[in-house]
Amino acid sequence: MPINEWSDEILIAEMNDEPQFSEDITSLMRQLEESEQAPDVIVNLQSVTYLNSSNIAQLLKLRKTVSAAKRRLRVCSVGDQVWGVLLITGLDKIFEFTDDVSTSLASLQLGI
Repeated sequence: MPINEWSDEILIAEMNDEPQFSEDITSLMRQLEESEQAPDVIVNLQSVTYLNSSNIAQLLKLRKTVSAAKRRLRVCSVGDQVWGVLLITGLDKIFEFTDDVSTSLASLQLGI
């Protein structure tokens, strides 16, 4: 997964299906924990076609880490199958979603 530093204050994580998903989240978490000034994070799920329980737990842990640093997390480009899982689990009420990376960037930059 490429983790792109869009700016000093925003990271964009391009996620993929398992087994890469778990490795990517672990790498992202490590990067956040090692940074002096935690950035806002955009998780792009465009290439993710399914989520398992482990992936959901990792996303929740990421949310907790980002929130603890007083930063914001956006999840974008969610496909229909993944959206169905998020709805069933109630995570649609926990995370903030946007249609795409551009919308996520705009919402973070404007403080929305």
